Amino acid sequence: MNTVAMPGVGEPWMWAAFIAFVLVMLALDLFVFGGRKAHKVSIREAAGWSLVWVSLALAFNAGLWWYLSGTVGEEIADRKALEFFTGYLIEKSLSVDNVFVFLLIFSAFQVAPEFQRRVLIYGVLGAIVMRAVMILAGAWVVQEFNWVLYIFGAFLVVTGMRMLVVAEKQPDLEMHPVLRFARRHLRISEGDHGEKFTVTKDGVRYFTPLFLVLILIEVSDLVFAVDSIPAIFAITTDPFIVFTSNIFAILGLRALYFLLADVADRFHLLKYGLAMVLTFIGTKMLITPWYHVPVQASLAIVTVLIGASVIASLFVTRKEST
Repeated sequence: MNTVAMPGVGEPWMWAAFIAFVLVMLALDLFVFGGRKAHKVSIREAAGWSLVWVSLALAFNAGLWWYLSGTVGEEIADRKALEFFTGYLIEKSLSVDNVFVFLLIFSAFQVAPEFQRRVLIYGVLGAIVMRAVMILAGAWVVQEFNWVLYIFGAFLVVTGMRMLVVAEKQPDLEMHPVLRFARRHLRISEGDHGEKFTVTKDGVRYFTPLFLVLILIEVSDLVFAVDSIPAIFAITTDPFIVFTSNIFAILGLRALYFLLADVADRFHLLKYGLAMVLTFIGTKMLITPWYHVPVQASLAIVTVLIGASVIASLFVTRKEST
């Protein structure tokens, strides 16, 4: 395979600074911007936070380019900036599929909108930890065993094809093995307990149905990480670029959910676009020994696939409503 895993551009202080930034932003969300106060997130609030996260990601990319251009040259800076932007776009696009699953879970458990925010905050925290572990482990595996990229590619092609087949099918959450295991081994209380994950009755600790929701959210995050992390390794094997682009996409996931929650049914064809994105990326990895698809071309193809599926969704739903 022509794509050889190279040492990343991230220096120790850059890793430390980025992790500190993430921790500060999460702390602000939890303790300052109402993360601990139950309330229904409005479209305006969700749009504002979405704009903030996208702006921060673009500002980070600009800062990274500026720093690299002054230390290792503009050629490498241009390449790394493009890799970050492409990786971020792919991860941001794939995270839309999380939104559909989150909607399904919240609807199945009839979770009120004002209690969804807290679940998603902890869901994001768990997702960040899982992504960090999986990205660092994946970067080491790719560094040591470059042929594993073939496995990633084949996995993405199979996943993309499977998504095309089951795009319109709704999974039965009651039969989910994790949910069945939790109900067999945990004390689950009945009824509505607000945003509490545990309650005490007669001196006995019980888990609430909302805790089951949190478990399913975390499991879905893990499943999507297994799909999305190999995808970004098709763009770059630089651990710092993979990590930062992935985490920025995850940080904006909650705002994206509340932004799309009320209009998700208008984008039902987007799942097909995401499936084709995964299939394309997997194919790109498999054909690398014969042809290396430039990052610019990958960015253009991903943009066209996502854009076309969004436009088609809006056209179909508008036509059905008339």
